[in-house]
Formats: sequence, C-alpha cells, structure tokens
Amino acid sequence: MSTLGLILLAAFGVALLLFLVIRLNLQAFIALIVVSYIVGLLAGMSPSELFEAVQAGMGGTVGEIAVIIGVGAMFGEILKVSGGAERLALSLMNKFGEKRVNWALMLTGFIISIPVFLDVAFVILVPILYSLAQKTGKSLLFYGIPLLAGLAVTHSFVPPTPGPIAVSSLLGANLGWVILFGLLAGIPAAIIAGPIFGSYIAKKIHVPVPELMMQNLAEKAKGKTYEKELPSFKMIAALILLPLFLILLNTFGGVLLPEESTVRTVLSFIGNPGVALTITALLTFYFLGTRRGYTRSEIQEIATKALEPAGIIILITGAGGIFGQVLVETGIGEVLAQSMSDFNIPILVFAFVVASAIRIAQGSATVAMVTAASLITPVIDTLGIGGPMLALLVITIASGATIASHVNDSGFWMVNRFFGMSEKDTLKSWTVMETIIAFVGFGVSLIISIFI
Repeated sequence: MSTLGLILLAAFGVALLLFLVIRLNLQAFIALIVVSYIVGLLAGMSPSELFEAVQAGMGGTVGEIAVIIGVGAMFGEILKVSGGAERLALSLMNKFGEKRVNWALMLTGFIISIPVFLDVAFVILVPILYSLAQKTGKSLLFYGIPLLAGLAVTHSFVPPTPGPIAVSSLLGANLGWVILFGLLAGIPAAIIAGPIFGSYIAKKIHVPVPELMMQNLAEKAKGKTYEKELPSFKMIAALILLPLFLILLNTFGGVLLPEESTVRTVLSFIGNPGVALTITALLTFYFLGTRRGYTRSEIQEIATKALEPAGIIILITGAGGIFGQVLVETGIGEVLAQSMSDFNIPILVFAFVVASAIRIAQGSATVAMVTAASLITPVIDTLGIGGPMLALLVITIASGATIASHVNDSGFWMVNRFFGMSEKDTLKSWTVMETIIAFVGFGVSLIISIFI
C-alpha cells in the first residue's frame, strides 16, 4: 500500500474507533479489537498474521500491567474502606489552618488520588466540601476546585493510577521516570488549576451547597463523631508514598550504582512496580485491615471487589496494545514517523494534539490515552526514542487526554450533579480547570525536554 494510503488508513482507523464509541456506544475494548481487525485486513495482512499480532499486542501489554493495576486497585480499595481519605483530609486541614484550607484540599486530592480512583475519592470527600461551604458561606467552588485539581492531576500523571500505567506499558517507559516527571508537571498544574483558579472562579460563580446533598451528607463531613476511629495520618501517608519511594529508588539505583552491585540487585527487585505495590498491599491489608478488626474473609471480599474496575482497564489497555501492534505490522508507524519528520513536527506536540483531539471527541480520558499511545508506539521505534524521553511522552499524552472535559465525559456530570451547577457554570469551572492542567502539564514537559 502507498504512503498516502497508509496515512489515510490510520486516519480511517481512528475515525472508525470514535464512531463506534460515540455513535454506537460500543464498549471501548470491543471497539479497539474491531478496528484492529479491520485496519489489519485492509492493510493486506493475512488472517494468520493478524492473529499473531493480536496475541503479541495483548500478551506483551497485559502481561506487564495486570499485576500493577490489579494489586494497586486492591490497595486503593482497602484505603477507601478504612477511612484513609477522610483522615488525610482532616489532618491536612488542621495543619494548614482555616485560611489555607483550599491548599490543604488540593494536597489531599493530590495524595489520595495516587491509590484511589478520582470519582471514588471525590464522592468520599465531597461531604467535607459541603461542611466548609456551609460554615463559611463561600462558594462551593472555592473548596471544590482545589480538591478536584489535586485529584485530576495525580489521576492522570502519577502511577500507580491506571492511566499513566497503561500508557507507560504501551510505550515501554520506566515508571520511575514517569513518577518523577509526573510530580514535576503535576505540582505546578495542581497549584495553578487548584487554589489559584479556584479562588478566582469562586468570586465569579457563587455555588451554594445543594439542599438535598447537604441534608444527606453534611453531618458526616464534620468528622467529630468518628475521627477517633480513623487510621493515623502518618500511617496513611507512609502507605501511599511507600511504592513511589521504592520505584524511584530502583530508578535512581539503576543510574547511580554499578551493575554488579548487590544493593542495586536488591533495589531492582523491591523497586519493581509489581513487587513494590504487592509489598504495600500486604502491609495495607494488615495495618488497615487485620489490625482494625477486619476478618480475613472481609479483607478478601474488599480486595475482590476492587478487581472489577481494574479488569476493565486492563482489557482496554490490552486492546490498545493490539491496535498498536497492528499499526507496527502494517508499516503505518514508519509512515507516521516519516511524515512527522518531513513536516518537522516534534513528537511531543504530535502526541499532545492527538490525545487532545481524541479526548474532546469521545470524552473518556482512558480511551484517549490508550488510543494516542497506540498511535505513538510504532513511531517510537522508528525515531529511536528511549529512556527519560519516553516518560515525558507519557506525561504529554496524559496532559492531552485531560483537556476540555465537557458533556461527553462522565466526570463533567459527576461534578455538575454534586455541585448542583448549570451546564454553563460547569463548563466555566470544571472544564477550564481540566484545560489548565492539560496545558501546564504539556508546557512543563516541553521545558524538561530541552534538558534531556
């Protein structure tokens, strides 16, 4: 097939995927599989070649991330059930004081969204927002936007959250570098989109506490009746940061220590993402489960429940790996790389634009991340990109997949419902906040790329 034909086929594949997901409401996993089959056959692959690509794409991708996402989900679920999110929020609010409580909420979101899914963490913590807004009379956005910004940033940028894990697996990026760059990009993004933008938009849009929500949930937010039952702040912070610390130790040990070093060997084992999360999960089961009175069967039930959403993410990522493998086998990746070279398009810019376009078109950040990473994967080998640059690509794709959440995104309606806002005000607040995160993350990635 000609160069132009392969480019048109790649564009057709993305367009077909969007059509299946948006118009036909087909599950993203099935949609990615169907598109992979169609693109492969249209490119001239034989059925046997196509099936080999499917096996290679699914096995190579899922084999790497299944343990990380599965164990990470269990860790997050027991943390949620034990009241760890509430403890983190209440302790940070006490430390920061009443005048800087919006900064405390941003930091709470930033930390708790590392192990706990964004929507789950938000639902757990929203009663605290109601209580604060009711007490002070300020707009709910003054407290809500900082919390949401913190949640959104680490949900998109910092492993072991599923999005960056999936993209890292597809691109073959080192998770230690992804964590480091995710923190470097995420901290300024959370500050600008959180307390700074939150203070501004709260003056423009006054959002009172919805009456129905206040009646049902505000009493819980006070924390006075059950605060003694919550786990300690130090324990929660230590458990959340432990896997990040071990993974980063492994990354820096690989750079600084000689290859034959015993210390490096030990660090490479305990700092493997799957091992680091398994160690953390076991400690969490004991300290937040057994020590707090949960039976073994209850802990098992909690852990098993966590695998339901994790399984969906694993399968979608595997399907993305299949799509990427098909693009490699058909030669579309080489054509895309050559076209980028001919038009002098930097790969970071290309990745951000592709992820942004897919995100805006169909709404799901996960689908945008996986699809963009699938398109970028075959380009990487052709351009010879590796090392820290792959981690920057992960953050860039995550930034693009965060942009402009609007009416086709479930997160938009979650915020709209819990804050009782109109669609217009949700666009002015939540959507703008997400877009700020996207552009700050992308900007930081461009700056870091100058030095590596």
